[in-house]
Amino acid sequence: MDLQVVLGEQAGWTVLRVHGDVDVASAPRLREHLLQAVTDGHHYLILDLDQVHFIDSTGLGVVIGALKRTRSLGGDLRLVSTREMLARVFEITGLGKALPIESTVAAAVAAGPGPG
Repeated sequence: MDLQVVLGEQAGWTVLRVHGDVDVASAPRLREHLLQAVTDGHHYLILDLDQVHFIDSTGLGVVIGALKRTRSLGGDLRLVSTREMLARVFEITGLGKALPIESTVAAAVAAGPGPG
């Protein structure tokens, strides 16, 4: 499935809604979208992965890179997904401790301090 990324905005956060698999073939496209958002001055990002059916280690690397980049600029990255597979991947890798997954964009916005 081709990767699609749709940008939006909610309560000062830039929301990137991702559709498709995030793997070695599509991860560079996701990285481009994330880098463009940060370059455009959006340092508070929500990555909505609810429509992602698969993520591999390359995709996880892109997410970790985006987290480091946003935090180094005084911003943050939040994840959204209700997919069991994604929760398991983040639990197994230990990434869930550094980057918890919220069930909705609204919950991600409400999860703590944000822009403002």
